Amino acid sequence: MTKLLRIDASARASGSHTRALADAFTESWLSKRPNDEFTLRDIGRNPPPFISEDWIAAAFAKDRSGSQALLLALSDELIAEVADAKIILLATPMYNYGMPAALKAWFDQVVRIGKTFTFDLARGDRPLEPMFSGKTLVLLTSWGEFGFGSGELNQGRDSLTPHVRTASRYLGVDEFHHIGIEYQEFGDRRFETSREAAFAAIEPLVESLSGANSSSSLPNSDRAIHAEGSRGLLAR
Repeated sequence: MTKLLRIDASARASGSHTRALADAFTESWLSKRPNDEFTLRDIGRNPPPFISEDWIAAAFAKDRSGSQALLLALSDELIAEVADAKIILLATPMYNYGMPAALKAWFDQVVRIGKTFTFDLARGDRPLEPMFSGKTLVLLTSWGEFGFGSGELNQGRDSLTPHVRTASRYLGVDEFHHIGIEYQEFGDRRFETSREAAFAAIEPLVESLSGANSSSSLPNSDRAIHAEGSRGLLAR
């Protein structure tokens, strides 16, 4: 049995393109592997708290007090969900060209010394090492604008995808796939085409990851098809 962790980061409870993509992935997966287990963590509706000075002190403490252990209880719970999962399904819009605040708070809670990575200066200029390995992350995104790829109109303005890719290494992610929707703020035929292409990419990815069809070709993990919200300031 494969265990999957689904994380929804959109602040929108309805009308969310990323939640719809994640629903399509979940339904397709369970139709092929009904005995597999999904854990849902909806940080869009229930965002984790931001870390604080006291939280940092607790995370680095050698001998924790009872109050420090309590302060880290949610972090421990979130990390246990990551540790248990073989596949992480992360559905998130782009807000202000980067992560929603809830998603950044989640990463800050789970990327933690002694729990998901070790730190040793004897390793030289790369002292951090992940403690987990062998995990797959599927990133489902949406952008209000378009053309964030190399040589395109908005090249260099996507702070979401590279941030997730880099931070997820410390969750044990060795395989990364990315499907998304562009043009949402334009609401024209380009958006409809992008949305259709993103949903069409779900099935072959599920087939490949689930083992239902090992010869399926995967969507390009570095190219998004993208939509729910940048437009410079905030998503609708």
